Amino acid sequence: MSSICGIDFGTSNSTVGIAKQGKPLLVPLEAGQAALPSALFFNFDDSSVSYGRAAVSDYIDGEFGRLMRALKSILGTSLMNQGTHIRQRRVHYSEIIGEYIAELKQRAESHAQQPLSQLVAGRPVHFVDNDPNADKLAQDALAEIYQRAGFKDIEFQFEPIAAALDYEQQLKKEELALIVDIGGGTADFTIIRLAPCNQHKSERYDDILATSGVHIGGNDFDQRFNLAKAMPALGLHSYMKGSSRLQLPSAPYFDLATWHLIHNQYERQNIHRIEALKLQAEQPNLIDRLLTLLKQQDGHRLIAQVEACKIALSSQQHAELELGFIENQLRLPCHREEFEAATKQQLEGIRHAIQQTLLSAQISAKQISSVFLTGGTTGLPALRHAVATLFPDSECVEGDRFGSVGTGLTLDALRRFA
Repeated sequence: MSSICGIDFGTSNSTVGIAKQGKPLLVPLEAGQAALPSALFFNFDDSSVSYGRAAVSDYIDGEFGRLMRALKSILGTSLMNQGTHIRQRRVHYSEIIGEYIAELKQRAESHAQQPLSQLVAGRPVHFVDNDPNADKLAQDALAEIYQRAGFKDIEFQFEPIAAALDYEQQLKKEELALIVDIGGGTADFTIIRLAPCNQHKSERYDDILATSGVHIGGNDFDQRFNLAKAMPALGLHSYMKGSSRLQLPSAPYFDLATWHLIHNQYERQNIHRIEALKLQAEQPNLIDRLLTLLKQQDGHRLIAQVEACKIALSSQQHAELELGFIENQLRLPCHREEFEAATKQQLEGIRHAIQQTLLSAQISAKQISSVFLTGGTTGLPALRHAVATLFPDSECVEGDRFGSVGTGLTLDALRRFA
């Protein structure tokens, strides 16, 4: 063992890799699994904090407290300079992210049985699209969080380049590869020359033809599907009484479909506004469902059910969106075509970003030997079909959706620090 590690702090899941006998090893962070959901639950009854699957389970089981997820998406936004209330105390989001990072470090050190001080941390190509200053602030904020957690030497690597380093380990010949890394928050791409003989090179800048990224990930697909399928059952797009045919305000529904904005909707004054809107609604029964969701503080549970339905539709044509926690026996039949129609814009954004990456590299799709897919969102059939259509002559290679980046970051750490 050595003191080096690689951390893939993701919007939806995170991994930590350590070095064992000069090779990368992903740490089993929870229940023998390497990927730990990027979630914390602050229990208000006993002041404890749970993480990962345990955090989500505590929330779903109805424990009294606060669930926090998708915190990586806050980096680079104005929310980083604000805060939120936890147990009647205002806490900065950087502190909450710091608690999660410290937990990752503690679990990895427990497995390694020694301190970890040298780190290569993953980062998206763009924390914030089209804003270099905000992007730098995001990386600086994350570096400070890692430093407070106890890391001494901290380097950053683009996540798709880390995935490329992992892919290179299995190659027998030189390839020009497109790395497609799409997680919960971002879609990142790298075109890079890979070869078995390059595995021990300390610098790879000459091999990289282009890197790019766009702020589209699995959470965006979930949000659009949520708004298209679940929220109309709670009153979205429904009308107010009268001849004007005005629709009810849509802002509460958009916030309820966005991880880090959900908790704001539980405030008493917001619930009072919704109760007032109910009196003007043509279909007050739909607003009753919305009020039930808000009073039970089940917004995160709704998103979890939407995500589960999305995952089911990735392997089958039909599924049900289970909303019985809002209203007894409320189930919405869903079809894969509905999901793909709702998320067409997100898919087109990813397709366009890939084409822009090719333009930046000044090559054609035919020159790409292989397309390496990693990140949980690459499991979507429509996305895989879109990539196959763009690169009909290229080999499509499946990586470890949740582990390739963490493994590559650890390989990079071995090159930089060992």
